[in-house]
Amino acid sequence: MPLDIRMPALSPTMEEGTLARWLVKVGDTIAAGDVMAEIETDKATMEFEAVDEGVIAEILVPEGSEGVKVGEVIARLAVEGEDAAPAPAPAQPLAAAAPAPAGTEGPSATPTARKLAEAHGIDLAALAGTGPKGRITKEDVEAAIAGGKGVSAASAALAATPAPAPATAPAPAPVASGARIIASPLAKRIAADKGIDLAQVKGSGPNGRIIKADVEAFAAGVAAAPAAAPAAAASAAEPAPAPAPASVGEGGAPFTEEKLSNVRKVIARRLTESKQTVPHFYLTIDIRLDPLLALRSQLNASLEPDGVKLSVNDLLIKALARALMRVPQCNVSYHGDTLRRYARADISVAVAAPSGLITPVITEADTKGLAAISTEMKALAAKAREGKLMPHEYQGGTASLSNLGMYGIKQFDAVINPPQGMILAVGAGQHQPHVVDGAVEVATVMHATGSFDHRAIDGADGAQLMEALKQLIENPLGLVV
Repeated sequence: MPLDIRMPALSPTMEEGTLARWLVKVGDTIAAGDVMAEIETDKATMEFEAVDEGVIAEILVPEGSEGVKVGEVIARLAVEGEDAAPAPAPAQPLAAAAPAPAGTEGPSATPTARKLAEAHGIDLAALAGTGPKGRITKEDVEAAIAGGKGVSAASAALAATPAPAPATAPAPAPVASGARIIASPLAKRIAADKGIDLAQVKGSGPNGRIIKADVEAFAAGVAAAPAAAPAAAASAAEPAPAPAPASVGEGGAPFTEEKLSNVRKVIARRLTESKQTVPHFYLTIDIRLDPLLALRSQLNASLEPDGVKLSVNDLLIKALARALMRVPQCNVSYHGDTLRRYARADISVAVAAPSGLITPVITEADTKGLAAISTEMKALAAKAREGKLMPHEYQGGTASLSNLGMYGIKQFDAVINPPQGMILAVGAGQHQPHVVDGAVEVATVMHATGSFDHRAIDGADGAQLMEALKQLIENPLGLVV
């Protein structure tokens, strides 16, 4: 009897998800650990791996389907000795299986090998499989990538001849044939939908990784080129009428609507609950940044050979963690009839991602070195923007940090992220008169505001935390010892 493959719960809060993309088709043989699909959860787009081996007998939920409930059967797997042909259609047929993606026909290959070959322009027909019955494996494709073999004629031609530059911006240099192309799954899907060769796209992510924004920017540049001539001609004539809006509001203002992503729905629900149920109080303090900035310059000079560059935010993460350990009555969370007191400081850091705000967590920030915090934060922020955070990377946290200083914001009040007991909001450092050792000097001053849950933290305790934070930042050697 075929095994049911069900929609997994990829995060504790996930109730339903979007089946973004199938990476297998009916008839494919899979093994435990093979990536079968990409699923958009309430937090990120994640890969769904097989836990059994067999042959895909049916695909019941087509890719792109939204609102697929956790536990719903999305495919069926025929195990050894069973017929892989799909069962007769029931009286009320289920959703039709998605058509096989272009380019998946050909020699026998594992789903992972097929996906890897597609991403790197490898022609599977040119490879000899080392798996059972000559099946092409992931290792076979990786060997071809390393040796520059099996590249499709189309990819080779594109690699040999640079694409013409669009009118608005020069096209990036193409990737050499056989070279490895690193791209996020979402970027690959968008490129496939738009017919874009990833070899022509320059990645802005870590190690040149191509992300969604890179593909969209490339698509916009290509679209601008053919439109340039008509646009120039139109400019001499009467201006074309603006396209009709999708709808008009009650006051006559035109508008369009877009459906909320799963991430945005969760943000809306949780922050509404926070403001309605958590009694916030706010404490703001001025902090002189000059000693911290001087220390950062010295540390960056010493860390340059290691390729590490500390940001002000990295030091603020460490300062908040240390302050929480000095004032442990603020490192707490409210849970009805109980109060949880945490023995370490795990700092959630707000990151703006295309799908909405998300807070990856730096665990044990109170004991980690600044270089480790910096390296980990950069990696987590990149994954957050690509929608690739794993659940353990954004769950938990004993307090949060939100920094809008890079946008020139002077001061703001952040909303607490339940069940945490506090969040620190920091603005931009600004030059202003400040009393230093009894004399007025021009100093770099930052406004920091703590939002506290009054059910768990008293005003005096919150004030002690803000004072501890000020002392650590204005005397920053405490952050490195």
